[in-house]
Amino acid sequence: MSYAIDFGTSNTVITRWNRATQQPETLALPNISVRQGQNPPLIPSLAYVENAATPKIVVGQVVRDRALDVTSDARFFRNFKRGIGTSIQGFLPELDGRTITFEQVGEWFLTEIINQLKVSDPAVADSLTFTVPVDSFEAYRLWLGRVSEALNINQVRMIDEPTAAALGYGLADREILLVIDFGGGTLDLSLVQLDGSETTSSKPLGFILKWGQKSFAEQSGQKPKIARVLAKAGQNLGGSDLDNWLVDHFVETQGLAATPLTTRLAERLKIQLSLQAQAQEVYFNDETFDSYDLSISRDRFEQILQDHQFFDRLDAAMEQVLQQARRQGLSVGDIDAVLLVGGTVQIPAVQTWVKQYFDASKIRCEKPFEAIAQGALQLSQGVELKDFLYHGYGIRYWDRRQKGHNWHPLIKPGQPYPMGNSVELVLGASVDNQPSIELIVGELGTETVQTEVYFDGDRLITRNLSSGQTSVQPLNDREGARAIAELDPPGVPGNDRIKVQFQVDEQRFLRITVEDLLTARTLVEDQSVVQLS
Repeated sequence: MSYAIDFGTSNTVITRWNRATQQPETLALPNISVRQGQNPPLIPSLAYVENAATPKIVVGQVVRDRALDVTSDARFFRNFKRGIGTSIQGFLPELDGRTITFEQVGEWFLTEIINQLKVSDPAVADSLTFTVPVDSFEAYRLWLGRVSEALNINQVRMIDEPTAAALGYGLADREILLVIDFGGGTLDLSLVQLDGSETTSSKPLGFILKWGQKSFAEQSGQKPKIARVLAKAGQNLGGSDLDNWLVDHFVETQGLAATPLTTRLAERLKIQLSLQAQAQEVYFNDETFDSYDLSISRDRFEQILQDHQFFDRLDAAMEQVLQQARRQGLSVGDIDAVLLVGGTVQIPAVQTWVKQYFDASKIRCEKPFEAIAQGALQLSQGVELKDFLYHGYGIRYWDRRQKGHNWHPLIKPGQPYPMGNSVELVLGASVDNQPSIELIVGELGTETVQTEVYFDGDRLITRNLSSGQTSVQPLNDREGARAIAELDPPGVPGNDRIKVQFQVDEQRFLRITVEDLLTARTLVEDQSVVQLS
């Protein structure tokens, strides 16, 4: 049986494919999922580390039930997904003699969930699909792959969250869809084309980490669907930012202390404002016996959003996607449907913002929580993906003018894979008697903007910094991974020595072939260097 997990910043959703009904269904796990008859059942992405040495972890709704989320205890974690694979600045707690990272908390969280799934159905180890943020660096995907390997899952797939949402809505083939995924931590926009034609390749093009058995499409012989991603954009902006802005508002206007409890109250106010024009919550401090009557109108809330350039950032992301679409000859009128997913899309101001770009008849929001997880299941039901590389890639070189390292672009963002033609690069030695040629490959981020993640008291904050430079994450800058070819005889400066051909295969592996121009020998042939995102 196939399972899919949409690991979200605020909530996590688990779905499985019901073979009897041939439909996806969303699962509720005892204690971990939110109760009170919520539909669909959600798992709060919360963790409390009772013992880091053993370890012993509490996750999901039980954290709230035991009131472990209303203290400033360093053992309590929320929004930890935002820190995974990101350069962290600020305080990281040390618990039971070990420093706790966001990657470790995320691994404990997913392990606890999957272990509970295995109790009810051991078949979960056969096939599991994870969704990933559209703008995640390779570090996040590699982390998720390591977690999956440790859990002994036979077949693991990954799919971009917006693409999964398009499949989850089950719209007709040959439609161009814009997916706006606005959850607790990120805003992701993806322009996707669904097509029902038969692919010419016999190999699945989705990102598959392990093969345990043949795919559903191979077994049944049915023609696979194809979901092709046309454009992508992302922002480190989500519902938790809005919660923090509300807390700051009450700190400034009523002198309220910023605590995990007040953040939770702010979240309740925000949810109320999606349904009504005025929201109210009563706050009582059982230590000081102070009480506060928190109330806010929808108009004031929208002004707070305006003050934080909320809509400007939404416009920037939308314009980035539409600009990519225009380069492919597509206009706003060519977009057949706009799919809203994630809890933040339920805010009326967000829906109003979307209607400024698209006709209301094209906008759909009936499956904000389940669409991603349900769509991810389609990877195991005969759907193939034709995707492109979201990030660009380059090699590091010494910039003599700047007297420092810089990056030479090698593969542009938006490159479809597998690549039809290789990219060639000719290199020479830089010192006398050079024994080998080294290359450091980097994943190039968005220009002029870098992300900083840090703690402000007990709150995890993410913000964008204008830097004027391209953010880069080196992929192979470690001992034993930099050298691509040994030179015999050793190289000398002044002459071209090797020709390197770069190719990206269907599994997103960057592969190289190296030819020695001096000896006319092939030093490396079709060797994998690193997996790209």
